[in-house]
Amino acid sequence: MTFTVAIVGRPNVGKSTLFNRLVGKKLALVDDTPGVTRDRRPGDAKLVDLRFRIIDTAGLEVAAPDTLEGRMRAQTELAIDEADLSLFVVDAKMGLTHVDQMLAEMLRKKGKPVVLVANKAEARGSDGGFYDAYTLGLGEPCPISAEHGQGMIDLRDAIVAAIGEEKAFPEPEDEAVTDVVLAPTDGEDEEEELPYDDSKPLRVAIVGRPNAGKSTLINRFLGEDRLLTGPEAGITRDSISVEWDWRGRTIKMFDTAGMRRKAKVVEKLEKLSVADTLRAIRFAETVVIVFDATIPFEKQDLQIVDLVLREGRAAVLAFNKWDLVEESQQVLADLREKTERLLPQARGIRAVPISGQTGYGLEKLMQNIIDTDRVWNKRISTARLNRWLEGVQVQHPPPAVSGRRLKLKYMTQVKARPPAFMISCTRPDAVPEHYLRYLTNGLRVDFDMPGVPIRIHLRATENPFENKKKKR
Repeated sequence: MTFTVAIVGRPNVGKSTLFNRLVGKKLALVDDTPGVTRDRRPGDAKLVDLRFRIIDTAGLEVAAPDTLEGRMRAQTELAIDEADLSLFVVDAKMGLTHVDQMLAEMLRKKGKPVVLVANKAEARGSDGGFYDAYTLGLGEPCPISAEHGQGMIDLRDAIVAAIGEEKAFPEPEDEAVTDVVLAPTDGEDEEEELPYDDSKPLRVAIVGRPNAGKSTLINRFLGEDRLLTGPEAGITRDSISVEWDWRGRTIKMFDTAGMRRKAKVVEKLEKLSVADTLRAIRFAETVVIVFDATIPFEKQDLQIVDLVLREGRAAVLAFNKWDLVEESQQVLADLREKTERLLPQARGIRAVPISGQTGYGLEKLMQNIIDTDRVWNKRISTARLNRWLEGVQVQHPPPAVSGRRLKLKYMTQVKARPPAFMISCTRPDAVPEHYLRYLTNGLRVDFDMPGVPIRIHLRATENPFENKKKKR
């Protein structure tokens, strides 16, 4: 991206709506409630022929530094310092307030280019607020409607004028031409076991109940206060992605809103937050479920783990706030026993004690994330699977149903991420659940696949004489 733009303004003036309009997706949560956005959210924006990086920020309010609003203000000021240009959004329908005047003064002191944006200019009676915006001393306001997409051409021209033609449209760099070598395809067997690619970026979602320490954990990984944290429960409302490198590998980590029991989620805004968390889980490859080590294994914790596994994601448990635990060895042994007993559907799932506050156990947590992702991507050759299938049937034959013995004839892996297998057998609808669990647990142990969801699909053996008429 050529330059960075921060969208700033007081609460409920339409900053997130403008952000969604510029990125072309509904990434930021939008609601009539003031103060929906709390963390700063980056995105790649497109405005006619302009391409730039944009940051959505929390509404600026006058508050003490130790309050939630004060910490939100500090996050917004960091975004302004990071950006090359600020879009100062005011509400033309409602008019100016004393907060707008204070924010204009703060932006002038920053000494960076500012484009004054008068949003909601399509509303009846907005002319008064539009002309009042001149009194802020930030130049001519640009009238737009972020919700309806009006005034985007004028906004583009205003950004180019403020940032400069050279920065808005830099000369393309000459790219070196390299020879393209095509890999041979003859004789390849797609079912063969492939080595794990530890160079590709890894998407990791951090989920859990409210106030479990998810944002604090990510801040500790990054080494900076990138995400808003505090003692209040439910600070994070929408999923925020951050990128960083761990041992040379790019990690894209998603901070998500805390998930409460469904019966307690009644407000529209919280429903939107939970839906955003579910999208982050589906988009991620590995999901870290953060438990509060002081009150672990609440019913909601178990439901979140079950949800992640049903979505087919690789899962790792993180027992956070370990610095508050006394008699850690005894507690750790108890947690491991409960993990095996309460999560039988994820036998062998990796669980790591950590402290997002002090940084304890984070290296071990990242190594377990990588190891789990390696298992989640695992492929097993068909020859090995059929030798294994023959052995497990000798050790524990399939049961007889209605006097006839079931026969499992052939097995192959149909996909990875998560590992899924197809077994060709007689009467697939008659295979009991307990035998499928036996096969699943055998796969986990014999092929070293702990903690990831394993899918087994049954298919009837094709009968070559089924469609032929019987001879008279």
